[in-house]
Amino acid sequence: MDTTAENGPHRAPARLGWPDARELAARVGAASPLPPEVVPLADAVGRRLAGDLIADIDLPHYASAAMDGWLVTGDGPWRLGAEPESGRFADDLPAAGAARPIVTGAFVPHGATAVLRSESGEVGGGLLRSTVPGEPWPGQHIRPPGTEATRGERLIEAGVMLNPAHIAIAAAIGRDELAVRAVPEIALVLTGEEVVTAGVPGPGRVRDSFGVQFPAFLGMLGGRVIAAHRVADDLDDTVRTIRNADAPLIVSTGGTGTSTADHVRAALHLLGARVVVDGIAMRPGGPTTVAVLPGGRIVAALPGNPLAAMLGALTVIEPLLAGLAANPPAGLRTVTAAAVPGRRGATTLAPYVWVEGRATVSAWRGAAMLRGLAEASGVLVIPPEGVADGVGAQSLALPWRTDGEGVRIRPEQLCPRICAAAERKVES
Repeated sequence: MDTTAENGPHRAPARLGWPDARELAARVGAASPLPPEVVPLADAVGRRLAGDLIADIDLPHYASAAMDGWLVTGDGPWRLGAEPESGRFADDLPAAGAARPIVTGAFVPHGATAVLRSESGEVGGGLLRSTVPGEPWPGQHIRPPGTEATRGERLIEAGVMLNPAHIAIAAAIGRDELAVRAVPEIALVLTGEEVVTAGVPGPGRVRDSFGVQFPAFLGMLGGRVIAAHRVADDLDDTVRTIRNADAPLIVSTGGTGTSTADHVRAALHLLGARVVVDGIAMRPGGPTTVAVLPGGRIVAALPGNPLAAMLGALTVIEPLLAGLAANPPAGLRTVTAAAVPGRRGATTLAPYVWVEGRATVSAWRGAAMLRGLAEASGVLVIPPEGVADGVGAQSLALPWRTDGEGVRIRPEQLCPRICAAAERKVES
């Protein structure tokens, strides 16, 4: 994946292809995996298990009653004894031909014959008799130990995202903590002197669209934002902020171009960073860059346009975070797409919705537009040659879509203005 093109001294090097950039980002993250964290059980829900959970004991670890009723030994009728003071913890065994009350879940000592449930017995004259022919049979209504799992058995496989039932299993075998895969910490570096953080922006100004949503977005991708720094359009300030950002992954927005207001690339050079992804042959989001600082911190530099930055994050930050956490990157899915042209020499990423069973790209897919992504079912990965109607195409899942389908729109819901917009070439 050599990105150096022999184009002469005045030509920029060829950008890395989109699939190669995504794969390389995953490898960069995987080269520096973070150690697992040990957390209390209550904090482990939603985390990925670092290693197999092995049963330290049988589950259940003792024989117990499956019904309320009487613990009996031998054949009936049985002499009825009183319920022991220790209740469900009693370990006394009724003598042959005797019985005592027992409740569901109570310990059943070795040698007991069965539990006669309350509905199947009657008491009279100090004797307990069964009212159901054939009951109880040996072992009836007794849960033997190890029926759910035996000691040494694998209960949960490493890498599984833990749900409340997993946590209950861990508690049942006596665990108080679990080792889970790390959630990589992220420091945000937000550039742009034209950005305002509240209210309606004036001419030449734009409202901040990163600070209010990027922490949540990056959290959905598998990271945790621990700091956010705003940087003036100044090289020294950019260098100082990136140098002092204390996190294994630094994510910057804006400043990746070549204008006099763009300083991220120059800052990375001055910091001695090793650039591993120097732009990607994708639209929008082509300037997306990945670099490794001396000492191992990773920088993912995203463009300043909102959609371009979010698609750049789906392209490189998701696999970076997966690698750092020792998780596999999210896979691509195949969807049936409506016809859409490609762009020569670049992969196009476009939000889509479902129209008559086809993944149909949104009209609102320019680099600065978020309207299309807000309603999208996913992101279509359009190769340079485009996609023919009804043909399977790759797509990226959106982390906030959990229904697997997303938005479905009937053709009559698309007003003529939007349909016309969709036919126009969208600049990115």
